[in-house]
Amino acid sequence: MFRTLRRALCAVAAALLLPLGLGLGLPATAHAAPTAGGAGYWHTSGRQILDASGQAVRIAGINWFGFETDNRVVHGLWSRDYKSMIDQMKSLGYNTIRLPYSDDILKSGATPTGIDFSAGKNADLQGLTSLQVIDRIVAYAGQDGLKVILDRHRPNSAGQSALWYTSAVPESTWIANLKSLASRYKGNSTVIGIDLHNEPHDPACWGCGDQATDWRLAAERAGNAVLSVNPDLLIFVEGVQTFNGVSGWWGGNLMGVAQYPVRLDVANRVVYSPHDYATSVAQQSWFSDPSFPGNMPGIWDKYWGYIFKQNIAPVWLGEFGTTLQSTVDQKWLAALVSYLRPTSTYGADGFHWTFWSWNPNSGDTGGILKDDWQTVDTVKDGYLATVKAPGFPSSGGDNGGGDGGGKATCRATYVVSSDWGGGFNADVTVANTGTTAIKSWKVTWTWSGSQKVTNMWNATYTQSGSTVTAVNAAHNGSVPAGGSTSFGFGGAPGGGSAPSLSCTAA
Repeated sequence: MFRTLRRALCAVAAALLLPLGLGLGLPATAHAAPTAGGAGYWHTSGRQILDASGQAVRIAGINWFGFETDNRVVHGLWSRDYKSMIDQMKSLGYNTIRLPYSDDILKSGATPTGIDFSAGKNADLQGLTSLQVIDRIVAYAGQDGLKVILDRHRPNSAGQSALWYTSAVPESTWIANLKSLASRYKGNSTVIGIDLHNEPHDPACWGCGDQATDWRLAAERAGNAVLSVNPDLLIFVEGVQTFNGVSGWWGGNLMGVAQYPVRLDVANRVVYSPHDYATSVAQQSWFSDPSFPGNMPGIWDKYWGYIFKQNIAPVWLGEFGTTLQSTVDQKWLAALVSYLRPTSTYGADGFHWTFWSWNPNSGDTGGILKDDWQTVDTVKDGYLATVKAPGFPSSGGDNGGGDGGGKATCRATYVVSSDWGGGFNADVTVANTGTTAIKSWKVTWTWSGSQKVTNMWNATYTQSGSTVTAVNAAHNGSVPAGGSTSFGFGGAPGGGSAPSLSCTAA
């Protein structure tokens, strides 16, 4: 009722996006280096999520979809290397990736399609199954200091299901596959939890007591099964569509939690997860209320916000998004971001969130990336700036980030923030991928065209022909293990592709 086929767009379909800005050449927002928070496995305490040492953390992330489609892999790998995508997510200040999947990827021999291996892209994914690709994404995300939430998005790639089971994928298969994933990532704290099923809706109920339709009871069965094999995971539970005759977004109605909370065998593991959208997805009565958007905090309080405000449990807004094409949608997103509570004021004591989506090929929302799978929609990303949160320590890993020992190592990521033809601006993030602090760094690249640096900030540079060497400034040479810093520059002419970078640390 409230969904189009936006999650089933095929890999080669062009996204139906309209430009949302005029390319003002604004540099990417700088984010502070990750704090020590987030280490180890997480647990809940009242409305907060705490790390292994008891420090509060905030999920501030992005949805990267594709494993739930016929491609059986995240989208965009037909254009870019997966590592550069994750690096860019980190550089923009996202600290968590929600990975939707369908049970199809757990079938024997399930392999991905739509991956470009030319020019060395995605080289380490060749010949892998879909699950093995997730392994690589998890490893690299952890190395970058990002966390991962696995989202059982649908039973198969054909489409959403109202209930957690279908005739082709019974409850027993659903639970067995959840347990398989929980076991697969046991001991890997990059995977912090599992979202049990995406957007239950009518006839799914909450607290009705019918084993066939009561989503709350099903979540308890599945959550306990997951915890029986991996008791360290968080269990993310979405809402339903209708409770006591009051309807809302699919998965967005958690009114029943007050009377019927989810009960699990392991304490302090439940995180409730609503979804909320704007008019680019569907109309709702509150959008035409004369008091809009002033009425929205009351709407959110009623459906799910009360869980946080009454200190019942943490609340993670697992999906929200819009094309931003209408004034209503712009007001909705501004109001929602304010409701989620700014990090600068409240720290980690706020609502957790993952925006829908990273992908530009989400038909009724668009994405943080534009159609080229490279350029950032700075207008959309800018709305989220106040609720972004610090990243987390690197969990190591063996996919492209140094030897993991005491040697100083770094990785540099290059992102074009604006390009107007005659010139361009770019941002480079330097991440410490080792286990010890680095005292200085140097980044080198060679352009394939005639580009020249015209000015640079937060680093000094030399250019010989098409080769540029950038060295840290006095204030940003020291980078702690798991931390990052950045510099930017202007160049001309525009229109060139991003070069490969080498990073040397001392």
